[in-house]
Amino acid sequence: MSLSPTRRLLHRTAVFTAVLALLPIVVGALVTTKGAGMAFRDWPTSDGQGMLAYGWLASTGDKFLEHGHRLAGMLIGLASIGLAGVAIAARASGGEKRASVLVLSLLVLTGVILQGLLGGARVLMDQRGLAFIHGSFAALVFCLMVSLAAVTSQGWEHARRSPAVSPLMILLPRVAVIVVFLQYMLGGMVRHRGMHLNEHLAFAALASVLVLASAVFAFRSALPWLRTPAIMLCLLLSIQLLLGLATWVTKLGQGAGAWVAWLGLDGYTPVAGSALQTTMRTGHVIGGMFLLATTVVLVLRAGRLSGCDTYTPSPATPQLAGGAA
Repeated sequence: MSLSPTRRLLHRTAVFTAVLALLPIVVGALVTTKGAGMAFRDWPTSDGQGMLAYGWLASTGDKFLEHGHRLAGMLIGLASIGLAGVAIAARASGGEKRASVLVLSLLVLTGVILQGLLGGARVLMDQRGLAFIHGSFAALVFCLMVSLAAVTSQGWEHARRSPAVSPLMILLPRVAVIVVFLQYMLGGMVRHRGMHLNEHLAFAALASVLVLASAVFAFRSALPWLRTPAIMLCLLLSIQLLLGLATWVTKLGQGAGAWVAWLGLDGYTPVAGSALQTTMRTGHVIGGMFLLATTVVLVLRAGRLSGCDTYTPSPATPQLAGGAA
């Protein structure tokens, strides 16, 4: 059975909002990498001009980046309002009867508003600590958006309880989510405060073990609905570790010692603000957010398959025990 038109619209709007959120996230990561967070001393105006009145396309450098981030934030704010409106309409029409879905959509909107206020407070108070909170909170809001897209999908509707989902398959991803988020925050401390590098490296090992263990258990379940995020986790983890290494090398250069030699980069000298360094540092941040969000999806799917009322595999649709998207 396919989703109702209202439910389908809600799901597509949730997916659109999550994808659109990548715009302010990527630009915001670039702002931090380039140190452009204080390009303007005022907010919500930019050099005394309104959001849409400021000559953004004529600006350059830090001001171009920071105002672009503000415009992207305004765009995701409008999208979140639209998402909440669609969820309210779906609830009122009976197309989506779960109150939790409406609450989740309102949490997304609230999170986006709070994120904007945190960004404004960071500028007005000129506090790097608030920049760290602003960046960490962005990951949580993005995970809320991804969660809403997940629970409104057709796969969620068709999922059935599976005996292949063991208690350990439920526990491991949940622990992994916590550790990956802590690791993301430690990375933020390195970026914003220039500290806790050793802790960040140690947590990288712990997060890697937990993510890999979660992926292995999910893959061994033989349920396609769990295998898909498991494969994605392995891929994202590999990319993230490589990006972390590349970030270390391009930022520290000779301080990376053996790794520089292993990569065949003897004599490499890092250049602050270079395109290579900016790309690696920004990519590492975005990779961490994708890894966190994918782990959240695995948590939700495993929980769904362990909490449904019945397990009724159908020869006509065998993927519905865990295969629909």
